[in-house]
Amino acid sequence: MEEEDEVNESFPLFKPSKNPKPLSKPKPTAADSNPEPHFERSTDADPSPTTTTFKNLGLTEWAVETCKELGMKKPTPVQAHCIPKILAGRDVLGLAQTGSGKTAAFALPIMHRLTADPYGVFALVVTPTRELAFQLAEQFRALGSAVHLRCAVIVGGEDMLTQMKKLVERPHVVIATPGRLKVLLENSEIPPVFSNTKFLVLDEADRVLDVGFEEELRMVFQCIPKKRQTLLFSATMTENLQALLEVSPNKAYFYEEYQGFKTVDTLKQQYLLVPNDVKDVYLVHILSKMEDMGVRSAMIFVSTCRTCHQLSLLLEHLDQTAVAMHSFNSQPLRLTALNRFKSGKVPVLLATDVASRGLDIPTVDLVINYDIPRFPRDYIHRVGRTARAGRGGLAISFVSQTDVDLVHEIEAVIGKQLEEFQCKEHEVLSDIRKIYSARRVAIMKMRDDGFEEKAKERKKQKRKTLAEKGLLDKRSRKRKRQKRTAEAEIEVEAEQTE
Repeated sequence: MEEEDEVNESFPLFKPSKNPKPLSKPKPTAADSNPEPHFERSTDADPSPTTTTFKNLGLTEWAVETCKELGMKKPTPVQAHCIPKILAGRDVLGLAQTGSGKTAAFALPIMHRLTADPYGVFALVVTPTRELAFQLAEQFRALGSAVHLRCAVIVGGEDMLTQMKKLVERPHVVIATPGRLKVLLENSEIPPVFSNTKFLVLDEADRVLDVGFEEELRMVFQCIPKKRQTLLFSATMTENLQALLEVSPNKAYFYEEYQGFKTVDTLKQQYLLVPNDVKDVYLVHILSKMEDMGVRSAMIFVSTCRTCHQLSLLLEHLDQTAVAMHSFNSQPLRLTALNRFKSGKVPVLLATDVASRGLDIPTVDLVINYDIPRFPRDYIHRVGRTARAGRGGLAISFVSQTDVDLVHEIEAVIGKQLEEFQCKEHEVLSDIRKIYSARRVAIMKMRDDGFEEKAKERKKQKRKTLAEKGLLDKRSRKRKRQKRTAEAEIEVEAEQTE
């Protein structure tokens, strides 16, 4: 009998109790039909942001003034509910939509507490992607400018010796991705740096708690004090997060701005039925209409690095200004691409899902799903790059014949149907020969650059890493279970039909 995947009990996220419970969700019994919850949900009696100011949340005067200077007139709901609880010493899980101000909800109380004890690494923030780490650092520095906050970013793709020197200097806040942090913690000089850490923050916690980061998180938990506050913030709820709530011995405070997976009302969501072999033709047509549509900048999400690179070469050949961001690019190239896009120098960003989490770029008016994501959660994060903080936005998803079921899953989760994007086919196909020619040029350039060989080597290395972590077998077992379940359902339907 094959093992079932469970939440590992070695994840001591919240403060430990004398009798710790396993993090796997317990099976309900008749005697526990109405168990007492292990966490506190926000209620109607909690502070309302319409009558709350940053000052009466309990923040210091300098923090209030900094918020004013940054144009933050009043707290958002997630800030109004979570900041007082964090100041009171509680563990917190904040669940709120993209663009709702989650970063300030944990950064402001951390810096408020930091001013009372500014020595050493006061807070460790773990985030899933490099780009998000740098964005968080920018926001921390802006919010902490009045107290001369020292912040270090520890991510892959950069010199490790330089990063070790940064950590030894003991900055106030360390923002890191799990992989690089684990590598540095294996050096005996680094763990003592975190001996006085008061806060552990998991930003985009649903992604950080994925099984792929299990080994890295275990190393982190071994090196930071057990007596700390743990703050988890996410835009989506997962089984892992729910399990953590149920076993929190410190009665973690849980704020949930909405129930389930949702997208904001100001986002217009549409689909376009497109055959696979002309998706790039439709893409070029829509990008040519950006000015007519009133779109300042657009993000285009694809499923693979290969597609991302090919489209960037295609657009380059067509003199369409665009930058690409994917994991095959070096970290300096990724940062350069992102900075050029954020500054408005380039209106189009092509990206894999490395750019789908947390990035806040106010000028993004359009998101295009060139490839439909496999999971509705990824769709929600992608389209969340536009229509942020009450602004409007448009999301267009290219749907091929094989994507219909995926779109139906997305519609079922978000609770609404996508509208059809109106497009004149004869206008789209008028430049098909020019685009097909650009596609051939892009493919030839990729061959000349040795991209395919690099991709094969990278895939081989990834499988080796997964095998070393013991994840490859788990994923294989999971796929086998899913296949057996599907086959069993088909057999049952066949029997009922007969």
